[in-house]
Amino acid sequence: MIPVIALVGRPNVGKSTLFNRLTRTRDALVAAVPGLTRDRKYGDGKVDGRPFIVIDTGGLSGEKEDLDSLMAQQSWQAVREADLVFFLVDGRDGMTSGDEVIAAALRRTGKSQTLVVNKTDGIDPDAALAEFHALGLGEPQAISATHGRGVEQLVTRALEQLPLAETDSDAEKTAADTLRVAVVGRPNVGKSTLINRMLGEERVLTYDRPGTTRDSIFIPFERDTVAYTLIDTAGVRRKSRVKEAIEKFSVIKTLQAIDAASVVILVLDAQSGISEQDATLAGYIAEKGRAVVIAVNKWDGLDPHAREQIRAQLELKLPFLGFASTLFISALHGSGVGELFPLVNAAHASAMRELSTPELTQILERAVHAHQPPLVRGRRIKLRYAHQGGRNPPVIVIHGNQTERVPETYRRYLENTFRTNLKLSGTPVRIEFRTGRNPYQGRRNKLTARQAGRKRRLMKHVKGRR
Repeated sequence: MIPVIALVGRPNVGKSTLFNRLTRTRDALVAAVPGLTRDRKYGDGKVDGRPFIVIDTGGLSGEKEDLDSLMAQQSWQAVREADLVFFLVDGRDGMTSGDEVIAAALRRTGKSQTLVVNKTDGIDPDAALAEFHALGLGEPQAISATHGRGVEQLVTRALEQLPLAETDSDAEKTAADTLRVAVVGRPNVGKSTLINRMLGEERVLTYDRPGTTRDSIFIPFERDTVAYTLIDTAGVRRKSRVKEAIEKFSVIKTLQAIDAASVVILVLDAQSGISEQDATLAGYIAEKGRAVVIAVNKWDGLDPHAREQIRAQLELKLPFLGFASTLFISALHGSGVGELFPLVNAAHASAMRELSTPELTQILERAVHAHQPPLVRGRRIKLRYAHQGGRNPPVIVIHGNQTERVPETYRRYLENTFRTNLKLSGTPVRIEFRTGRNPYQGRRNKLTARQAGRKRRLMKHVKGRR
């Protein structure tokens, strides 16, 4: 198995900065605010050709208050999952009582661990390391996560303690074939509860307060031999309500998760109705061309009249997601959650389907025969043949003449026709038009140039005679 390294320590000692350095990404949010990372976050790293998995965790403050205790549970779960623990301390702050409490708890786990003294740039490393020997966790290692100093040596030494992982080309193929499912929605609609229900464990921190999830959390998962990566995302609110810079970054992470996903599960709150924010987020999903399944959560307990109102709101406010399958669920009690997977699989299969040119051209011919394109300046728009131009979403390229003048209504007609005839579910269809080159255009330009040259020669001859 690929070794797993967990990053733990007090808040704001540089765990997320080190995570980003190890994974060579900016997947973890970084800001000088304690408590920014709340859930476990996984990433892939590689040093000298040797791969490893790194887990970023929330800060261990030692406080017993509600959210901190939940964050602590996530951090210690990461320690239990890891083969090796990097215990980060702040070289500028020096050793604190909080460090001593965490060190004592780490010793009791029996896990292999390395004491990492971060933020040692610009100060004497030996002086920074001296007092941390008292923690009794072996020789401290000095690094600067921000500038990368000492990081590669730290990981190299740490991995030498662990047995080599067996390489397997099939594992790489499986990773490439993973179905990435982003779970998105407004704050507090039940996204993390739904993820936990789908996984069957308390894998993601849930808390009855909007904004509990700030990062996008990527969670590998397998069900019925299908490999998934579930993405739990921060809730998206209106821009006017997004005041902290951290929350702005979280919104960006959610939108990036939509971009990275194969299928998006849009979670709506049946008890609060379909809001403007829901429609805006749904519009972004449609604009990006993602396959989508709509999960209307908190459906249990609604009376028949309220349920009819929600169905009417779906048709009224989200008509552009008419291609999506809609499921009414209760993430808390589990009703309907198991039915999400077949819908997700079907949407993914439709989005990734290979489409043959003869079949697409036949559908186009039948569509044109049933409903001719309009006349433009007395000339009929002609659509000749179609072929596939891309997947996820399916892109259908149609060739003809005057295609740049095809009205938007006719484009939508063709999109619906192709989706219906191809029996595509859960995915939008994109139509691209291409106009053939006019064979006389270049000749006309040449004639014009020839005529201009003849005129210049004539004027020169007349001038010479004078």
